[in-house]
Amino acid sequence: MATLADDSVIHDSTPRLLHLLLLAELFVHSSPRPVHISPHCGMFKSMIHQVDTLSNIFKTLHDLPDGERMHFEDVEFRLGGLPHIQHTAADFNSLKLNESLPQLFLYTRSFGLHVDWLKTAKENVSLSSQSAEGASSHLLQLSSLLNASLHQIGEEVPQSPSPSLPVVSTAFDVLQFSVEISEQLQVFCKWSKRVLVLLRPSRCPRR
Repeated sequence: MATLADDSVIHDSTPRLLHLLLLAELFVHSSPRPVHISPHCGMFKSMIHQVDTLSNIFKTLHDLPDGERMHFEDVEFRLGGLPHIQHTAADFNSLKLNESLPQLFLYTRSFGLHVDWLKTAKENVSLSSQSAEGASSHLLQLSSLLNASLHQIGEEVPQSPSPSLPVVSTAFDVLQFSVEISEQLQVFCKWSKRVLVLLRPSRCPRR
């Protein structure tokens, strides 16, 4: 049977127990919880990195200073199979992952095939092909990442058609095609970067 002294001890301890329980609950709510990060975040980060790298090297495809580059401004472009990307603000506002990633994959593969062709053409006329080789490597890596991303979201990887490419016999022709590919690759990089940033899951770190 509890004595009066025991009841007094229990009564005195009750506020302390309540205080400890409140502190424990406060600790649970204030402790940092792990933030869920989408498994796609790493893939998007890698793809954006490849596009950024391409943005830094596209001008080296022709290796022409601005003064000499002006001689090619009025030359008619002849690579009909090269993607000519057109976009508006409305296009970016209506992006869909299952549509935009396959399109980006096709553009990447097309530029990859054109840059590989340019590399061979440069070698055939004894021009340096180092820049084309570098661009080809990054386009191939971007293509592989896009391929993996399409598999992740359960989308079929589209088949890219083989472009019809002209026979090149002079260094002037090679330089002309280098400028053409370089200019279109610049547009591609700007478009791709914006598409990837907009499609990136919202929980992904921004850096």
